[in-house]
Amino acid sequence: MERDEAEELLARQLSEEPAAETDEEEAGARAAKRLPPKWEIRIQANVDPIVEETIAYRSIAREVDGRYDKVDVSAEDKTKKDGQA
Repeated sequence: MERDEAEELLARQLSEEPAAETDEEEAGARAAKRLPPKWEIRIQANVDPIVEETIAYRSIAREVDGRYDKVDVSAEDKTKKDGQA
């Protein structure tokens, strides 16, 4: 397709109004369907996956320099601190 033909085709497509787009309510309804929802779905987990992964890694190996030895990430201690025990 040459440039002139492409320009003519584009001009025709832009000048012609589709029959469905003339109805403003229908066009607005379609635009509203494309919008993302106003809410999010969040699920509260019983366990923290990062804590579980840290516990798994610590069961495999230990820190070389020991700088994180004071940090306790066990799930039992975390629930006791929150007062849920």
